[in-house]
Amino acid sequence: MAIAITLSEYLERSGMEYEVVRHPVSQYSMETAELAHIPGDRVAKTVLLEDERGFVAAVLPSTCHVQLSVLRRDTGRPLRFAREEELSELFKDCEVGAIPPLAPVYGGMATYVDDSLLQEADVYFEAGDHRELIHMRTDAFMKLMAGAERGHFSK
Repeated sequence: MAIAITLSEYLERSGMEYEVVRHPVSQYSMETAELAHIPGDRVAKTVLLEDERGFVAAVLPSTCHVQLSVLRRDTGRPLRFAREEELSELFKDCEVGAIPPLAPVYGGMATYVDDSLLQEADVYFEAGDHRELIHMRTDAFMKLMAGAERGHFSK
């Protein structure tokens, strides 16, 4: 599998500059950072949450964990971690565990970006498979994430 078609088409339409970084197969974001020789705080991971109103994407550095209680408080929603079988329906052209942070492209879901991810000049994120990352400047990434809420919900 290569870059997810939905993601690829969106990036091309956006006109933002990016590069594809290939790496050995990995299953976890911290492993991906290590294999790609990238600091883990520059690799954005996407954690999918849900409640009765639908799905929410939390985007944070791969070195951190979601503080679910903080997101529940900030959103006023009783969020829980989404089940993997539901994710494959939403992200049909992505491998399980390789969800890009541009989740709104996959159905307009609410997205939250942790401010700690924005401390570096550039960011890397999953391309929809376990072999490639997208690399771009943080300011370009945030333009793509224009509809996302920002906050601090990671630890």
